[in-house]
Amino acid sequence: MCSGFSPLRDSLDRYWIEQPVSTMEEPSNSPKRVLQDGVHTVRAEEHDRLLEVWEASVRATHQFLSESDIQFFKPLVLPELIGLDRLSCVRDEQGSLVGFVGIAGNRMEALFVHPDWHRAGIGRRLARYAAVEAGADLVDVNEQNHAAVAFYQHLGFQVEARSETDSTGKRFPLLHMRKLDPKVW
Repeated sequence: MCSGFSPLRDSLDRYWIEQPVSTMEEPSNSPKRVLQDGVHTVRAEEHDRLLEVWEASVRATHQFLSESDIQFFKPLVLPELIGLDRLSCVRDEQGSLVGFVGIAGNRMEALFVHPDWHRAGIGRRLARYAAVEAGADLVDVNEQNHAAVAFYQHLGFQVEARSETDSTGKRFPLLHMRKLDPKVW
Protein backbone atom coordinates (compact mmCIF):
# COMPACT_ATOMS: atom_id res chain seq x y z
CA MET A 1 0.00 0.00 0.00
CA CYS A 2 2.97 2.33 0.55
CA SER A 3 5.08 1.72 -2.53
CA GLY A 4 4.72 3.16 -5.99
CA PHE A 5 2.33 5.83 -7.17
CA SER A 6 -0.46 6.73 -4.81
CA PRO A 7 -3.08 9.26 -5.91
CA LEU A 8 -3.93 9.90 -2.25
CA ARG A 9 -0.30 10.54 -1.33
CA ASP A 10 0.28 12.70 -4.42
CA SER A 11 -2.71 14.91 -3.67
CA LEU A 12 -1.86 15.13 0.03
CA ASP A 13 1.76 16.06 -0.70
CA ARG A 14 0.49 19.00 -2.73
CA TYR A 15 -1.95 19.90 0.06
CA TRP A 16 0.66 20.00 2.82
CA ILE A 17 3.50 22.44 2.40
CA GLU A 18 5.17 23.24 5.68
CA GLN A 19 6.91 26.57 6.16
CA PRO A 20 9.59 27.10 8.81
CA VAL A 21 8.26 29.08 11.75
CA SER A 22 10.76 31.89 11.14
CA THR A 23 9.35 32.59 7.66
CA MET A 24 5.68 32.46 8.55
CA GLU A 25 4.01 35.74 7.79
CA GLU A 26 1.37 37.08 10.09
CA PRO A 27 -0.90 40.02 9.45
CA SER A 28 0.62 43.23 10.75
CA ASN A 29 -2.28 43.71 13.16
CA SER A 30 -1.96 40.25 14.76
CA PRO A 31 0.00 39.76 17.97
CA LYS A 32 3.38 38.03 17.70
CA ARG A 33 3.13 34.37 18.64
CA VAL A 34 5.92 33.17 20.90
CA LEU A 35 6.38 29.70 22.34
CA GLN A 36 8.36 28.45 25.30
CA ASP A 37 11.32 26.28 24.33
CA GLY A 38 11.05 22.52 24.50
CA VAL A 39 8.33 20.05 25.33
CA HIS A 40 6.94 19.84 28.85
CA THR A 41 5.02 17.35 30.97
CA VAL A 42 1.33 18.16 31.23
CA ARG A 43 0.39 19.17 34.78
CA ALA A 44 -2.78 17.98 36.54
CA GLU A 45 -4.15 21.54 36.63
CA GLU A 46 -3.97 21.61 32.81
CA HIS A 47 -6.47 18.78 32.27
CA ASP A 48 -9.34 21.17 31.46
CA ARG A 49 -7.09 22.95 28.97
CA LEU A 50 -6.25 19.60 27.32
CA LEU A 51 -9.93 19.06 26.60
CA GLU A 52 -10.31 22.64 25.29
CA VAL A 53 -7.37 22.17 22.90
CA TRP A 54 -8.67 18.76 21.80
CA GLU A 55 -12.16 20.09 21.05
CA ALA A 56 -10.96 23.22 19.24
CA SER A 57 -8.55 21.17 17.16
CA VAL A 58 -11.14 18.52 16.32
CA ARG A 59 -13.68 21.15 15.27
CA ALA A 60 -11.07 22.75 12.99
CA THR A 61 -9.67 19.57 11.44
CA HIS A 62 -12.22 16.75 11.67
CA GLN A 63 -14.98 18.05 9.42
CA PHE A 64 -16.13 14.48 8.85
CA LEU A 65 -17.36 14.31 12.48
CA SER A 66 -20.89 15.39 13.29
CA GLU A 67 -21.78 17.32 16.42
CA SER A 68 -23.17 14.10 17.92
CA ASP A 69 -19.85 12.35 17.15
CA ILE A 70 -17.90 15.08 18.96
CA GLN A 71 -20.26 14.86 21.93
CA PHE A 72 -19.85 11.05 21.94
CA PHE A 73 -16.05 11.26 22.06
CA LYS A 74 -15.72 14.26 24.40
CA PRO A 75 -16.31 12.45 27.74
CA LEU A 76 -13.95 9.66 26.64
CA VAL A 77 -11.00 11.91 25.82
CA LEU A 78 -9.67 13.07 29.19
CA PRO A 79 -9.73 9.65 30.91
CA GLU A 80 -7.92 8.16 27.90
CA LEU A 81 -5.31 10.93 27.84
CA ILE A 82 -4.47 10.88 31.54
CA GLY A 83 -4.12 7.08 31.38
CA LEU A 84 -1.33 7.24 28.81
CA ASP A 85 2.33 6.52 29.63
CA ARG A 86 3.39 10.03 28.71
CA LEU A 87 1.44 13.23 28.15
CA SER A 88 3.54 16.16 27.00
CA CYS A 89 2.84 19.64 25.69
CA VAL A 90 4.07 22.86 24.16
CA ARG A 91 3.21 26.13 25.90
CA ASP A 92 3.04 29.72 24.72
CA GLU A 93 5.16 32.40 26.38
CA GLN A 94 2.48 32.93 29.04
CA GLY A 95 2.66 29.24 29.93
CA SER A 96 -0.68 28.24 28.40
CA LEU A 97 -0.84 24.78 26.82
CA VAL A 98 -1.31 25.16 23.04
CA GLY A 99 -0.62 21.63 21.80
CA PHE A 100 -0.04 18.16 23.22
CA VAL A 101 1.01 14.63 22.42
CA GLY A 102 -0.02 11.48 24.27
CA ILE A 103 2.22 8.41 24.06
CA ALA A 104 1.69 4.78 25.04
CA GLY A 105 4.62 2.47 24.45
CA ASN A 106 5.90 3.13 20.93
CA ARG A 107 2.64 4.71 19.73
CA MET A 108 1.49 8.31 19.50
CA GLU A 109 -2.10 7.99 20.69
CA ALA A 110 -2.98 11.68 20.36
CA LEU A 111 -1.44 14.80 18.87
CA PHE A 112 -3.57 17.95 18.88
CA VAL A 113 -2.71 21.62 18.41
CA HIS A 114 -5.07 24.50 19.08
CA PRO A 115 -6.14 25.94 15.69
CA ASP A 116 -4.87 29.40 16.67
CA TRP A 117 -1.43 27.80 16.64
CA HIS A 118 -1.67 25.64 13.50
CA ARG A 119 1.31 25.89 11.14
CA ALA A 120 3.59 27.27 13.87
CA GLY A 121 5.78 24.14 14.06
CA ILE A 122 4.13 22.74 17.20
CA GLY A 123 2.90 19.51 15.62
CA ARG A 124 6.34 18.82 14.18
CA ARG A 125 7.99 19.58 17.53
CA LEU A 126 5.63 17.22 19.36
CA ALA A 127 5.93 14.43 16.76
CA ARG A 128 9.72 14.68 16.77
CA TYR A 129 9.77 14.58 20.57
CA ALA A 130 7.49 11.53 20.56
CA ALA A 131 9.61 9.66 18.01
CA VAL A 132 13.11 10.66 19.10
CA GLU A 133 12.77 11.10 22.87
CA ALA A 134 10.00 8.58 23.61
CA GLY A 135 10.56 6.02 20.82
CA ALA A 136 7.00 6.39 19.47
CA ASP A 137 7.27 5.45 15.80
CA LEU A 138 3.62 4.42 15.26
CA VAL A 139 0.49 6.53 14.85
CA ASP A 140 -3.08 5.89 13.72
CA VAL A 141 -4.61 8.68 11.65
CA ASN A 142 -8.20 9.18 10.55
CA GLU A 143 -8.14 8.56 6.82
CA GLN A 144 -10.67 11.38 6.31
CA ASN A 145 -8.34 13.90 7.99
CA HIS A 146 -6.35 14.61 4.83
CA ALA A 147 -4.22 17.34 6.39
CA ALA A 148 -3.10 15.02 9.21
CA VAL A 149 -2.28 12.21 6.79
CA ALA A 150 -0.22 14.61 4.69
CA PHE A 151 1.45 16.03 7.82
CA TYR A 152 2.65 12.61 8.95
CA GLN A 153 3.73 11.63 5.44
CA HIS A 154 5.70 14.88 5.24
CA LEU A 155 7.46 13.85 8.46
CA GLY A 156 8.41 10.47 6.97
CA PHE A 157 5.61 8.24 8.25
CA GLN A 158 4.32 5.62 5.83
CA VAL A 159 1.02 3.79 5.77
CA GLU A 160 1.43 0.16 6.80
CA ALA A 161 -2.21 -0.89 7.07
CA ARG A 162 -5.79 0.36 7.14
CA SER A 163 -8.76 -0.38 9.39
CA GLU A 164 -12.38 0.20 8.40
CA THR A 165 -13.32 1.39 11.91
CA ASP A 166 -11.79 3.32 14.77
CA SER A 167 -11.11 1.88 18.24
CA THR A 168 -14.75 2.44 19.28
CA GLY A 169 -16.06 0.53 16.27
CA LYS A 170 -17.33 3.64 14.49
CA ARG A 171 -16.94 3.74 10.72
CA PHE A 172 -14.07 6.22 10.67
CA PRO A 173 -11.29 4.40 8.78
CA LEU A 174 -7.83 4.57 10.29
CA LEU A 175 -4.47 4.53 8.55
CA HIS A 176 -1.81 2.79 10.63
CA MET A 177 1.44 4.65 9.98
CA ARG A 178 5.08 4.09 10.97
CA LYS A 179 8.11 6.36 10.94
CA LEU A 180 10.74 4.21 9.28
CA ASP A 181 13.71 6.23 10.53
CA PRO A 182 12.87 8.21 13.67
CA LYS A 183 16.27 9.91 13.57
CA VAL A 184 15.60 11.59 10.20
CA TRP A 185 13.70 14.88 10.46
